[in-house]
Amino acid sequence: MAAEEAEVAAGNGGVESLESLPSALLATIMIKLDPASICSVASTCRTLRACASQILSFVPNFHLLDVAPTMYLLVSLLPPNPYLKSLKVDCCRLDDSAINHLVHPSLHELYLHNCGNFSSRLLSEIGTACPDLRSLYLGSVAEKRGRAIHISDLEELLRGCSELETLSLMFDVSIFPRLHFARAWTLASVNLTSLEIGYISAVVVSELLSPTATPNQPQNRVRPSIWPNIQKLCLSVDYITDAMIGTISKTLISLNHLDLRDAPIMEPRVSFDLTNAGLQQINQHGKLKHLSLVRSQEFLVTYFRRVNDLGILLMADRCSSMESISLGGFCRVTDTGFRAILHSCSKLCKLKVSHGTKLTDLLFLDISATSLSLTHVSLRWCNLLTNLAVAHLASNVDLAFLDLRDCRSLGDEALVAIGNLPKLKILLLDGCDISDVGISYLRKLVASTLVTLSVRGCKRLTDQCIPALFGTSSKGVLQELDLSNLPNLSDMGVLLLAKSRAPICELRMRQCAQIGDTSVMALASMQVDNDGWCGNSLHLLDLYNCGRLTALAFRWLKKPYFQRLRWLGVNGSVNRDMVDALARSRPYLHVACRGDELGNIQWDHSDSFYVYDYEEMDELEQWILDGEVESDNDEEMEEADNDDDFNE
Repeated sequence: MAAEEAEVAAGNGGVESLESLPSALLATIMIKLDPASICSVASTCRTLRACASQILSFVPNFHLLDVAPTMYLLVSLLPPNPYLKSLKVDCCRLDDSAINHLVHPSLHELYLHNCGNFSSRLLSEIGTACPDLRSLYLGSVAEKRGRAIHISDLEELLRGCSELETLSLMFDVSIFPRLHFARAWTLASVNLTSLEIGYISAVVVSELLSPTATPNQPQNRVRPSIWPNIQKLCLSVDYITDAMIGTISKTLISLNHLDLRDAPIMEPRVSFDLTNAGLQQINQHGKLKHLSLVRSQEFLVTYFRRVNDLGILLMADRCSSMESISLGGFCRVTDTGFRAILHSCSKLCKLKVSHGTKLTDLLFLDISATSLSLTHVSLRWCNLLTNLAVAHLASNVDLAFLDLRDCRSLGDEALVAIGNLPKLKILLLDGCDISDVGISYLRKLVASTLVTLSVRGCKRLTDQCIPALFGTSSKGVLQELDLSNLPNLSDMGVLLLAKSRAPICELRMRQCAQIGDTSVMALASMQVDNDGWCGNSLHLLDLYNCGRLTALAFRWLKKPYFQRLRWLGVNGSVNRDMVDALARSRPYLHVACRGDELGNIQWDHSDSFYVYDYEEMDELEQWILDGEVESDNDEEMEEADNDDDFNE
């Protein structure tokens, strides 16, 4: 027997194959990987492929948000699994027929994004099949026209998931009949501590929480709170009103996180608006740690016009233990009001102010005299701020997140101060008045801590901003770079970026008139040497409405180029046939041609970026299509390409 084993080893050049390793050992290693990495490993040999097929039957977590699977792919990757505890899937290519493959009795966490093709039956099936569910996220349920909606499905969900602790219904719940909506919530789990709703009217919120007499019951029998243990409440409503604020603050005695956002379609009347009196009611029980009140201008340019410094001063008296505050649209609040927050909230570490039309440098002049240690600051659309404010703000050396978008008076001097922040990871400078010289002050951050940089719309920047950022070294941690809407950025700048070998994963260059085919060719050929592997590192590329792209660029967007690419933004009018053919030839690539913002920005994507060892075929595709004949999509692209050449 020993002689036979020696013979086999000699036949393999003295190296034993993976087949000689115990299958339990391989499974122990592979089960620690995420699904995409399992597919990557499975594509290398038959032994690992067989092992992958086995472990998918007992992996505890299955998270696949960077790829929207088809029904066929879902069935292949999700066999019956009694050990599955956490499931996260992008469902934009699925419908009700996939429900039985998504609901598992063993689940404790279920996250289903983009469920527009599902009816409300999805809710009832989850309630029936997942009694041990602790956390549930459902996005865009039944948003496609014609999908059925029944209040009984919501009732079954809330009745069946009796252990639910976190619930996110990220869709318009006003689609349910208002008459029975409150009754359904009486079935909710008493363990529910976190609730997020995509849209609900302020009147319904007040009705749900008001301790009124129950229907068909004696007047002296008061209905108990339907959310007795809620600690975190996030709602998008039509109007933020005094009545709603008062009801929430009075009824939810355990509340420590309140996030309210509205988007009025008309200027609100006094009875449907937030005033100083409403702010005074916040945090009646003294437990609030996070507060966010934002008026969006999605439909109408409008503000909280009935709130001034007095309201903020009254609120600050109750909010001394706050750790995070976000205020948007308070156009009558001046430095006096905002300073009251900074000086009253000694534990504050996150501050966000948007559309602060009266906010000036005075707010930060004495910030170094406070005990604050801010880590996250956002000051978007605060146009009166100058470089002086940033210089004082930079005294908070623990800053990791800084958003100064659309602060148009900020220039190069602000970047001098920002460049000395030792822990900064995310910097957003859209629309600021900065130059190539100023951007060079960030080179030290790019090489050490900065992961995300956005300079969208900084019109003074040119091609030379690239070497100013990266210098001659490819070493750095920058992964996300937004160069959109830069009129002076050309193919030369992209060539310099490719030459720098920077390990960029997300690159956005929307609305750049001088970007053309040469940029695509340069990025396709870009080689990044990082952590032991070589190749193009991009998994998001946004080239929407770039002025000089032609059909030639699409030849470089085919396999085997851009092997890791998951998101692509282009202008469909360049050649619609080629765009469609590209989408068919790379079914696991999100191709957007209508100007949509790309990426997983709207949900937690911390587990959606992996390092793969790609060959010429995407591993997920190879996992499913191994041994099958490839489709004719490449031929379709060639035909579309030839037609375009003929037309020229």
